[in-house]
Amino acid sequence: MIDTHAHLDGCAEPAAELLARARAAGVTRVITIGTGIESCRAALAIAEEHGEVYAALGIDPHQAASAKAERVPELSALFDHPKAVAVGECGLDYHYGADVKVEQRRLFERQLRVAAELGKPVVIHTRDAEDDTAAALAGFPGTVVMHCFSSPGLTDTVIERRYYVSFAGNVTYPKAQELRDAAACIPADRILAETDSPYLAPQPRRGRPNEPANVMLTLAALAELRDDADLESRIELNAAAAFGL
Repeated sequence: MIDTHAHLDGCAEPAAELLARARAAGVTRVITIGTGIESCRAALAIAEEHGEVYAALGIDPHQAASAKAERVPELSALFDHPKAVAVGECGLDYHYGADVKVEQRRLFERQLRVAAELGKPVVIHTRDAEDDTAAALAGFPGTVVMHCFSSPGLTDTVIERRYYVSFAGNVTYPKAQELRDAAACIPADRILAETDSPYLAPQPRRGRPNEPANVMLTLAALAELRDDADLESRIELNAAAAFGL
């Protein structure tokens, strides 16, 4: 099993300990996420140290109004690393950044251009910005991975556009029925699972720091609601296709 989205550099415990527990649980690969230049470098360092780890590199929308948003050329240069497999997470978050929408869109568009130029997939963060996210991605020519999918209103769009859709621990929460409904109808060749560690631990571990081992709990919940005993192997194939693993 693969955890397609974890912030190993943001976890309190060392990556080696988290990965050891992940292996014991049946998790064989992890994609760790950079959310700024320093975070991206940390992600690559972890990937260099651990053969089962790959890195997605981006500047998240929360930094769009800061000087960090001007470091996209530095971001591009990091993709010379052989374990850098995707651009992101990047995108739009109007829940926390409604006053800097223009800056967010500018940063997002710059990273989409980087991904298009490099031929890399993009890992998308979107919150309360569904229409603008869909509009920004409409002309993107490459692979799109919707990270921690939490926008049921975009379900028809992501299915029509053949995006990969990744579900995190919040799909297991009691009040997340709309999200489970969305997860039930994503095509089998487009579904992924993630932890978003150290955030959004699935219901059995809720309230505690999340970690890659817990992707197995999210997998179990998704397999049950989709009535798919082969979902683990499907996700492995989907992740390999999406990220070129």
